[in-house]
Amino acid sequence: MPPSDHRKSPSPAGRERGDTGASGDAARPGLLGQLRPSDLRGVARLAAQATVRVSRVAEGVHQAVLGTMGLPGGDQPASTRGLTGLVYQSVRGVANLVDAGLQAGLARLEPFFSAGDDLQPVRWEREAVLAALNGVMGDRLELDGNPLCTRMGLYQRGLPLDTQALADAGTVSGKLLVMVHGLCMNDLYWNQGGHDHGAFLSRELGYTPVYLRYNTGLHISVNGAALSDGLEALVASWPVAVTDIAIVAHSMGGLVARSACHHAANASRQDGGKTGGRWLPLLRHLVFLGTPHHGAPLERAGQWVHVLLGRSSYSRPFAQLARLRSAGITDLRYGFVLDADWQGRDRFRKEPDRRTPVPLPAGVACYAVAATLSPQRSPAARVLLGDGLVPVRSALGVHDDPARVLGFSKSRQAVFYQLGHVALLGDARVARQLARWLAPRRPKA
Repeated sequence: MPPSDHRKSPSPAGRERGDTGASGDAARPGLLGQLRPSDLRGVARLAAQATVRVSRVAEGVHQAVLGTMGLPGGDQPASTRGLTGLVYQSVRGVANLVDAGLQAGLARLEPFFSAGDDLQPVRWEREAVLAALNGVMGDRLELDGNPLCTRMGLYQRGLPLDTQALADAGTVSGKLLVMVHGLCMNDLYWNQGGHDHGAFLSRELGYTPVYLRYNTGLHISVNGAALSDGLEALVASWPVAVTDIAIVAHSMGGLVARSACHHAANASRQDGGKTGGRWLPLLRHLVFLGTPHHGAPLERAGQWVHVLLGRSSYSRPFAQLARLRSAGITDLRYGFVLDADWQGRDRFRKEPDRRTPVPLPAGVACYAVAATLSPQRSPAARVLLGDGLVPVRSALGVHDDPARVLGFSKSRQAVFYQLGHVALLGDARVARQLARWLAPRRPKA
């Protein structure tokens, strides 16, 4: 496949794995036709919350103008007083009342329309929208109990993993391959134009691939702990004895995988090996594809936007919009993998990098893949451009502070040129590199 094909997003038809009930664009329903009853309740809550937030921004701007005329504000910062304040409070009150009524009414109706939801074909468009929404504000969705919130789980072909079905079909092996996606993505993104790294490694090396789906808007350390628990349960329930685990993680998924390894190792040390004792000793390979081990500049730029907006009384109300980005996104500023990296801190405040250095998991063969949009003959552009989202140094774990250097050996690093961040998922060269790394080592003669 030529390089240009790797940078193209596959068509929705190519992404609808598991959809066997229709063929062709004409038979495919639009996004509205793919909605489930619970989606309507989730969208209604988002609309009410948007109304409340917009009213607060408008009131803040209103008070900023009044302040220039020497008029006092309300009891809270960026709020108005008197009749004006009452109007804004009424708008928010009505929005909350409407939300409460819709939630109660729609929740009663859902059981009549939700029968058979689990049997519906997998629809790429709906799942892509949910993945993006959870990446941007998944922490808020979980806090509000919004039905649009993604729950962590293991999948195959877009459907929840059924280990019994695998056993009955005779397609299960003791070599587990866990695929972990990145920010604003889901397990379906591993299928790029008909290519899937997991399926490729299954054919080449005999792994049984399973695909993680998780809420990328949550803190990375929270997802890491949940992944560790999930892998522990998976090994315990796998139909055959697990002999080998490999993890291939893209972007944020690499940080989640590192956090899971640290969580399991720490829990095992604390209770003498009773917790985290099943899956971590079986982990043989851990591959990072474009993982921002030391952060991503775009998140730091987003944080600067928040700081700059707060410098003027007129623009300060709009700084609230910068606070919409999720905990998962702000964790990417420096690449947080531990609870201690973010607990007790204002994640929107400009601060230096104070992460606790976390080394690669001991006894595991770890590999780093970086990409750059630049041609190979331009080392300066390689450093500056990276893959469009993650700098090469960050993807390779390189840092000016020796304590933070991850120390991938040269034989376990690979840099691909003229390749973007998402294109790492479908590139044939990357797939061949993965197969070389994960192939069993031949004993020396």
